[in-house]
Amino acid sequence: MADLLGSILSSMEKPPSLGDQESRRKAREQAARLKKLQEQEKQQKVEFRKRMEKEVSDFIQDSGQIKKKFQPMNKIERSILHDVVEVAGLTSFSFGEDDECRYVMIFKKEFAPSDEELDSYRRGEEWDPQKAEEKRKLKELAQQQEEAAAQQGPAVVSPASDYKDKYSHLIGKGAAKDAAHMLQANKTYGCVPVANKRDTRSIEEAMNEIRAKKRLRQSGEEFPPTS
Repeated sequence: MADLLGSILSSMEKPPSLGDQESRRKAREQAARLKKLQEQEKQQKVEFRKRMEKEVSDFIQDSGQIKKKFQPMNKIERSILHDVVEVAGLTSFSFGEDDECRYVMIFKKEFAPSDEELDSYRRGEEWDPQKAEEKRKLKELAQQQEEAAAQQGPAVVSPASDYKDKYSHLIGKGAAKDAAHMLQANKTYGCVPVANKRDTRSIEEAMNEIRAKKRLRQSGEEFPPTS
């Protein structure tokens, strides 16, 4: 019986010590503060969304505005604004390099920005439609000139003056004309006349003479001269 009672008492949780009670109290207070902060953050998001919905609604009703630039926002606020703009049927883009400096611009659907305008904002520049139109016209003009030059083909370059007239004061007009006469190719170039050849014999005659000299030399070696 005593063993059974002892086992029951040992299995029961001991009353918390003073240190455990303090730790649990701090944990409860921390959880309460965290919950309160989460509720505050949620309420701030709701209020921010309502404010953005009103600004977007005013922007839509203002016929004089085609785009609107907002102040820099954090990532969560930009996400909320993009969602509000999408629901309203508008277009929005974020610009800026640093996360703290990024801002949102919204556009009405019928005035959606071009690629050139978006590139200008990404470079941190203000968009000037007049300068952009002038740049577009210059680009079209350059392209038309290139196409026209390609159709005409390579340009033929002609000398500004005749060299004979240019140097006539040095060599005279008559000498210049004589120096400019047309040359005709020598059709006999590379052919040596028969009269200029040193050996007029035919190949057969030359070979017969070589054989005769060889036989004569061999006969002289067989019968050497006697003294």
